[in-house]
Amino acid sequence: MSKSKRSTLQVKGSAVGVLSDDERDFICLTDIARYKDAERTDYLISNWLRSRNTIEFLGIWEQLNNPGFNPIEFDGIRKQAGLNSFVLTAKRWIEATGAVGLISKA
Repeated sequence: MSKSKRSTLQVKGSAVGVLSDDERDFICLTDIARYKDAERTDYLISNWLRSRNTIEFLGIWEQLNNPGFNPIEFDGIRKQAGLNSFVLTAKRWIEATGAVGLISKA
């Protein structure tokens, strides 16, 4: 990413970060999760990523918007989604599938 611009939105009294780059906007999931539980944002995001519905949505978005998306890895992740033993992080999703719709920053 080059020349990223950061801004914030006020949502229900909470600041939610927005990163804009190359005509794309990324909304900070951590800020949204912080509204629900400030001490466990990582668990909230991880649980959201475990959902079969979330995986399906992300996969469809990537297929429509990302020519470099890896559908074979996506199918493997989709088959595991929803299982009790399934855990997915944004970093793993990005690395496995070549996703561009999520960004993971420490």
